[in-house]
Amino acid sequence: MPESDGEATVLLTFDGGVAELVLNRPAKMNAMNLAMVRELGESLDTVESKGARALLVRGEGRAFCSGRDLADADPLHEDGEAILRDIFNPLIERLAGLAVPTIAAVHGACLGTGLGLALACDLIYAADDARIGSPFARIGAVLDSGAHAAFVARVGAHRALELIYTGRLLSGREAAEWGLVNRSVAGADLLRRTREVAASIAPGPTAAFVESKRIVRSITDASPSFAEVLAAEAAAQGRASRTHDYQDGISAFQEKRKPAFTGN
Repeated sequence: MPESDGEATVLLTFDGGVAELVLNRPAKMNAMNLAMVRELGESLDTVESKGARALLVRGEGRAFCSGRDLADADPLHEDGEAILRDIFNPLIERLAGLAVPTIAAVHGACLGTGLGLALACDLIYAADDARIGSPFARIGAVLDSGAHAAFVARVGAHRALELIYTGRLLSGREAAEWGLVNRSVAGADLLRRTREVAASIAPGPTAAFVESKRIVRSITDASPSFAEVLAAEAAAQGRASRTHDYQDGISAFQEKRKPAFTGN
């Protein structure tokens, strides 16, 4: 995969507490090459280092992301395991564990590693006519980027295997009905709606939100016992109770005023 197209493959902007990360290879339906993977990783570092309190991820042009740029693939010689292990998986894991609430705005094609990118976000809003899935059955490849876990958890093993075996793509509306994404909206409203969601989250107690994000991740990753979840919640509450947001939030409730959350 070539290192660069000669221009930024990722754009990152900030508006108050909201960071907006834009996949920027519209002529390639935002297919992911090495340059984009590298710039995505750097952008996620910047999101955290600049103290963003919500992150919106979207694609420029007519697609969210069509997956890996297969124009650069070398099927006779490449090591499929190494490509995922060393290039894509670290990015997907980094986004999934980002210490910021994340929202994906999905329109057009959302396939392969692009699907993994969307599923790594905390919330997914999809355009009604988005095309979501991974038609890997057509190229003899295995579903990747963590999508097995998301499919089984969200739609069940039987539907997961149906999608894998048939290569069927779900519309945004179908994906919402199945529970694969949070909701679908008219395509013309997608960006406005997701920006509104991000803007509504950013002023909240985002340190507490991230504690919940970690607990939810531990439940899906490790299947802890109920007692272990209770203990994790108590430990998280202890950390939260030492933050400004907790102290001001409870004080504001007692004083019948609106809290002023800072994310700390």
